[in-house]
Amino acid sequence: MVIKKKISIFLFTMGCFFCATAQEILTVQEVVKIALENNYQIKTAQNELKIDELGATPGQAGILPSVSANLSDNNSIQSLSQVRSDGTFQERDNVKNSSLNYGVALQWTVFDGLRMFANYESLKETKKLGEAELKQAILSTVGEVMITYYDLVQQQQQLSALDSTLIISEQRVELARNRFSIGKASKLEVLNAQVDLNTDQTLIQRQQELYKNTKIQLNEQLARDLKIDFKVVPEIFVDQKLALEELETKISSENPQLQAEKINKRISELELKQIKAARYPSIFVSSGYNIGSSKSELSFATSTESQGFSYGFGATLNLFDGFNQNRDEKIGEVALKNAEIAIAQQEQALNSLVNTTYQTYLTNISLMELEERNEGIAKENLDITVEKYRIGIIPTIEFRTAQLNYINASVRLSNAKFQAKLSEIVLKQLAGDLEI
Repeated sequence: MVIKKKISIFLFTMGCFFCATAQEILTVQEVVKIALENNYQIKTAQNELKIDELGATPGQAGILPSVSANLSDNNSIQSLSQVRSDGTFQERDNVKNSSLNYGVALQWTVFDGLRMFANYESLKETKKLGEAELKQAILSTVGEVMITYYDLVQQQQQLSALDSTLIISEQRVELARNRFSIGKASKLEVLNAQVDLNTDQTLIQRQQELYKNTKIQLNEQLARDLKIDFKVVPEIFVDQKLALEELETKISSENPQLQAEKINKRISELELKQIKAARYPSIFVSSGYNIGSSKSELSFATSTESQGFSYGFGATLNLFDGFNQNRDEKIGEVALKNAEIAIAQQEQALNSLVNTTYQTYLTNISLMELEERNEGIAKENLDITVEKYRIGIIPTIEFRTAQLNYINASVRLSNAKFQAKLSEIVLKQLAGDLEI
């Protein structure tokens, strides 16, 4: 019997081990890596950046010449009745005429008031804007993924606390039944213990439901199979060394939203430069080589062959356009002022957000330390209460109060850690300094 019992214990232990190891344990670094590879928002931003990169070329800006090939082949069949000036008469039926022309042509704008160069710079700034937007998409997505991940850690901690109190509630029911069977407790005590156990079971089922739904949410953010099961690390570690001054400095130089506004201002400057370029003449050159062949049974020359090189240049200058040039320049100047206002507004909004979030961060760290002490006190109080209840020297209500105090203290502690971590993530996200 002893050997069989040992074998049973061994098999049960190994079964638990394989069940535990079969479930994937994700770290936050692995979650971020998967998000960077799979997330749809990041992929879309990467493709948008590729479009901007492909567009930032001298040819798109109009700096390079355009060369085209041309080919035309025209044929006709005509009937003719003709009286010439010398009085002779000619009549022909179904006369065929044909002409074939082909060659290459070059068109090149060599000067347009430097508009093409301003356009090229604007295209390169648009590429930089795409890079800032990609960085913002990455920071936003990684921040959301990390928040969901640490929310799961918090929920896992709460499940652990509820599991431990559920065990205590089960022991309480068993103890109440034993006391009732020997006449040391009333039926009411057994019923109260059973009601509290049922309450705890309801709480843990609700928490398990929330935990599973949050797992589905994280799998969705990672753009992978929603049914993949996994576990997260058991603890939340908060960086408690963030300094407000350093965060403000990093926001000024690294925040992608602020960088995007600065790039938009530069684009507005270049657009105004393009508008002003219309005051200057536009000069272009053209060249080509053409080969032609024509046949006509009606002409004095029945066939003609030609080939040769052509070249030339031209210039255009806007002399008057109904004052549209002045209006367009004024509109461009107003747009530039709006871009400057947008930068100032974005800086103020970010500084306001980082200051309020930093105060919340400090409060959350203080609460986290307080709740750690509270949980220790509640756990010690629960342990003492359990022993006193076991020997029957305290009432049921006092036992339940100690139990609820411990549950609430554990929940508050895990929530305080999560809120502190949430503040840390938001601050690093604003500073463009998330660990990616």
